[in-house]
Amino acid sequence: MPDDYPVRPAQPADPGLVRDALAGLRADPKWLPAKLFYDEEGCGLFYKITELPEYYLTRTELGLLRAIAPAIAAQFGAPAALIEYGASDETKAGFLLDQVRADRTPVFAAYVPVDVAATALRAMRARLARRRPALRVWPIVADFLGPVRLPHETEGMARLGFFPGSTIGNLDPDQAVDFLAGARRMLGQGARMLVGADVKKDPAILIPAYDDAAGVTAAFNRNILARLNREAGADFDLSSFEHRALWNDAAGRIEMHLVSRRAQVAHVDGEPIHFAAGETIHTENSYKYTQDGFRALAGAAGWHSPQMWTDRDGLFSLHLLEDGG
Repeated sequence: MPDDYPVRPAQPADPGLVRDALAGLRADPKWLPAKLFYDEEGCGLFYKITELPEYYLTRTELGLLRAIAPAIAAQFGAPAALIEYGASDETKAGFLLDQVRADRTPVFAAYVPVDVAATALRAMRARLARRRPALRVWPIVADFLGPVRLPHETEGMARLGFFPGSTIGNLDPDQAVDFLAGARRMLGQGARMLVGADVKKDPAILIPAYDDAAGVTAAFNRNILARLNREAGADFDLSSFEHRALWNDAAGRIEMHLVSRRAQVAHVDGEPIHFAAGETIHTENSYKYTQDGFRALAGAAGWHSPQMWTDRDGLFSLHLLEDGG
């Protein structure tokens, strides 16, 4: 069926965004990298998701961090640097940054947030300058999956990597091992890392967290196409794509897809992308882990996990990793 959706004049396209988008949309099956979710609009929608009643992850992790932050901080005798991966907001890091020694000096003297969202990092740095003027903050605008060089000012400081939010679950297992191994090299010998991981559980709890009744997650998912329209010279008709979340039991993951409601053709920077009715774009995975499964993943990257915490209902876990040598 020929597409009857008019081609709008292309906007100046971001070459990197076009490259990333076309790499997935030319594939069979089609996919888009989850990092494309997090433009300014996407970040705003995600913050709304974290406040939804169905989305247990954020409030559960916040409760755990509040409870365990003193025990984590007690393991650092010298001034330490906190390096947070995927940090566009300092809320979770704040539980660690609040920790002080008996003499009231902060345990963490430096904070290095690493994220692709430059605007969010600038806003965070300004907030922290007002609220924590003694804290040294060195934001790094970068994709944490690539090589990242820490500021030289952190040399000689004890380092704690921090990867909250079950973002580790958005990486395929091989990617997760590569990331954890790269973080281990970057943080240096003797470093530690605190990682949040969602726990494998009943799909009746999992699926609503990614397909809420208010439709916020659906808007978040479709925003990835809206971003391509804004920044990659695309012309997706958002109303012709339906949000779908499903549990893939064999892979141990929640999947998010955008389903084409009809046969259609969209364009990215002038290149036509054909869709059959019912064809999907796979936009995100969220892997869930048992305790032993996560420890095996970390072990493959050279870490060992001497401590793990979970909430009373066993919904979410935090793992403290140490360099396995």
